[in-house]
Amino acid sequence: MDFGIVVGPVLRRSLVLSAVAAALVALLPAARAAPGPAGALRTDVVFDAVTPLSSNAEIVRRMLSPLAAAAIPGAAARLGKPLAEQPIDPRRERFAVYTPARAPAAGYGLLVFVPPWDEAVLPPGWAGVLDSHGVIFVAAARSGNDASPLSRREPLALIAAANLIARYRIDPARVWVGGFSGGSRVAMRLALGYPDLFRGAVLNDGSDPIGEGRVPLPPRDLFETFQARTRLVYATGAKDTGVLPEDEASMSSMRRSCVFDLVSQIDALTGHRVLDSGRLARALDALDAPARPGPTRLAACRAGLDADLGAKFQQMSALVAAGRRSEARALLTRIDQRFGGLAAPRSVEAAGRSR
Repeated sequence: MDFGIVVGPVLRRSLVLSAVAAALVALLPAARAAPGPAGALRTDVVFDAVTPLSSNAEIVRRMLSPLAAAAIPGAAARLGKPLAEQPIDPRRERFAVYTPARAPAAGYGLLVFVPPWDEAVLPPGWAGVLDSHGVIFVAAARSGNDASPLSRREPLALIAAANLIARYRIDPARVWVGGFSGGSRVAMRLALGYPDLFRGAVLNDGSDPIGEGRVPLPPRDLFETFQARTRLVYATGAKDTGVLPEDEASMSSMRRSCVFDLVSQIDALTGHRVLDSGRLARALDALDAPARPGPTRLAACRAGLDADLGAKFQQMSALVAAGRRSEARALLTRIDQRFGGLAAPRSVEAAGRSR
């Protein structure tokens, strides 16, 4: 069960802001099994270390909407089961790690990959691209589409990143997350919730809209970091006709929420399949491209978003004053779904008063 307690479907639906550097220093003792020599692939790596970034409390804070997160302590109290510190014991897990033969002068890049399958494998043809770009690859076993995002797929990715950052000299500006199909949707959520760790994401044939209930916005400080410096590369086959409109809906929702550093790479010859070596190289090149500054556009968009949020709260206050409390509660739910962490703590305080 997610978090070691039964929290109900609404909490399972989308399940730490200390600085990332401080969190990584807090790692437990070093990994038992070394990821292997440079230029080698190992598929049986075991890590001993966890990180505050993967704790249940931090996952709740970053990945759930404020109202959903606020409901967890009450659910735990009713069940008499406290929230576990960590959802994963990494000593029971296995990871695939590929390390290029030579590190770039500024340090390795790192790609944390979330697969839709259960095996910890390196996709065919990727080793040469990782070598040429100086990027370490890691993927967890038992992290496929049947696994819980909140209690397995997300913490496994975070634990993998933390262990490799602790072991290798890695350029923090080149720490990325990616995935294929259902794993791509998890990668997008990780990029959104952990922009202080992941600077970009490769979304290979899978994405979702944000701020529409299923994928809540994280706390304001994190979301502003995401807006300002995260790059998303949507890499999809033109023949994947089911995913293409989902990508467009995802990118539209990003722009509505003032996220503009989006790259669309549509391959005319492929359908729903993991990136080949050429498409992976294009995606990594896009992540490595210089930032595209747009502070004026971002500031204006943020002001509009805050004005919209303020108007929604004024509307809710008017409903409460008119005695229309059920309508006010319904509006508060919509505010929580649309604005997520941008509406906190005001949304949580309003929910407490409306009980």
